[in-house]
Amino acid sequence: DACIALAEGIAGSEENFAQMMNEKASEIGMTSSNFTNSSGVNDPDNISTVRDIAIMSKHLIKNYPVFYELFKEKTFTWDRTGGEPIKQGNRNPLLYKKVGVDGIKTGYLAVEKYSLASSMIKNERRIIAVGSGFETKNFRSSESLKLLNWGFRNTNTYEVSKKNESTFELETWLGKKNNIMATTKEDYYFTINKKNIRHLTVTLKYDGPIRAPIKKGEKVADLIVSNKDEIIKTLPLYSAEDLDKVNIFTSLMTSLNYLIWGDV
Repeated sequence: DACIALAEGIAGSEENFAQMMNEKASEIGMTSSNFTNSSGVNDPDNISTVRDIAIMSKHLIKNYPVFYELFKEKTFTWDRTGGEPIKQGNRNPLLYKKVGVDGIKTGYLAVEKYSLASSMIKNERRIIAVGSGFETKNFRSSESLKLLNWGFRNTNTYEVSKKNESTFELETWLGKKNNIMATTKEDYYFTINKKNIRHLTVTLKYDGPIRAPIKKGEKVADLIVSNKDEIIKTLPLYSAEDLDKVNIFTSLMTSLNYLIWGDV
């Protein structure tokens, strides 16, 4: 009832709200989900996957940190008309184990049985785990905690680039300096199984040396992150500075030197 009331207040009808849900799901990369109502129950066409729920959980934590603080509250008390205040406990069992879990959400459906999306922070590193199909509440709790601990034991997360902070040196041609510094416009971290770290490579790709003049903010290269032969991420690199071209005399001498000696 609460879901329907909110849906009608936001979108005018539950059908319109379900369409908004599907549009948002598609926008954030939930490619295997479909919503037909606001609650997710009583309709076999409501579908999702543990991967999509993990994507949604990550989106929630990253983009709505103020609201996410509510997910770790163990109890909530609210007043009601004509009766004593009602105290409700958080049904996420992992919150009470004091292991660093701060969310996210339990679930139960007749066919899918017990489910849990959970998240834990350890040494400033966060892992999200989603499990479904558990026969009991206790099994849901213990197996979810195993998933989280497995992630911390068997994987590492590496900072590949920090927005406007990580710098990469590129060679230049006919500039007043022989090199410029380039940066990315986004943070990028990569998580990998510890046993596969030897296959992780980060390489620079650009047509260099880069010919001056170069303007600050101009795209000058790509940072390629690969795992074995698979490209995981391509990050554009942008010049962190202006670079003027040398005067015409120096340009001629440099070009002549290159033609004779092949030395830039």
